[in-house]
Amino acid sequence: MTDRFDLTRRLPDGYFADALSTDVLKGLTGRPKSLPPKWFYDARGSELFEEITRLPEYYPTRAEHEILGERGDAIAAATGARTLIELGSGSSRKTRLLLDALLRHGTLERYAALDVSADALREAGEALIRDYPALKVTACVTDLETDLGMPPAVRGPRLVAFLGGTLGNLDSAARPAFYAALRPELAVGDALLMGIDLVKDPAVLVPAYDDAQGVTAAFNKNVLLVLNRELGAAFDPGAFEHRAVWNEREERIEMRLRSRHAQTVALPELGVSAEFEADEEVLTEIAVKFRRASLTAELARGGFGVSHWWTDAEGRFALILAEPV
Repeated sequence: MTDRFDLTRRLPDGYFADALSTDVLKGLTGRPKSLPPKWFYDARGSELFEEITRLPEYYPTRAEHEILGERGDAIAAATGARTLIELGSGSSRKTRLLLDALLRHGTLERYAALDVSADALREAGEALIRDYPALKVTACVTDLETDLGMPPAVRGPRLVAFLGGTLGNLDSAARPAFYAALRPELAVGDALLMGIDLVKDPAVLVPAYDDAQGVTAAFNKNVLLVLNRELGAAFDPGAFEHRAVWNEREERIEMRLRSRHAQTVALPELGVSAEFEADEEVLTEIAVKFRRASLTAELARGGFGVSHWWTDAEGRFALILAEPV
């Protein structure tokens, strides 16, 4: 660490092992079966996701980059942020467009990243202080599902970025809980910047989550390898089929793993087994798609007023700037 880069942990020892055990017991021993998407992202899963963002079918990353590149200066002017806080920062690759704009504006002093992966935070933080000599970087290992506390000792105004369409991983019950946790952390003058994917033709949406090269399928099945490594399980990824389904009623993509045949998989570390019927599915991720009017109303109920709404040229993806009210 240097005086410009600080990495801290807000989680107790053994937190992720305990959380994984809890999630697997709850998600795989009953019906319908499910697993939280955060367990995709071990080192291999993170590599696969970076590969997904470069696939021709996966438009969200390119669309969000387009908006950030075109609107970064407007975001900087509207917020005057001294601190940029990113929730679920990962590699912080796309964040550089925001950093560049805020530094051009002359206000930015610190970038604070919150993520579950210490390795990703360390790698990104070291690269950022190398490439941005005037920037201070604070990184914090935390679980955003349970801890949305803002980093201490950072000056406002603060801009909180929640990019990549990650809001869509939260269902209609989890999103209000997210707003309720975040809103008290923000003061007058702070702002929230979110990237959100928009409702569109399923013929465009489904291939983005089921690409021709099978990268997303490998990403989805990687969660089984995580369970094998961490819980001593013996999942055969070949015994499961990757599926991406458009749920029209909920207006969301659902990623699922379908058991190709009836099977029993022991989970030795948990002392239980998971029973799968033929064609039984495990829900591994949702990706909600949004409409402007309904999301604006939802944010208002959560204590946020939308001040700016920008889309890419094709209207596929939106970047929204909201303020606490």
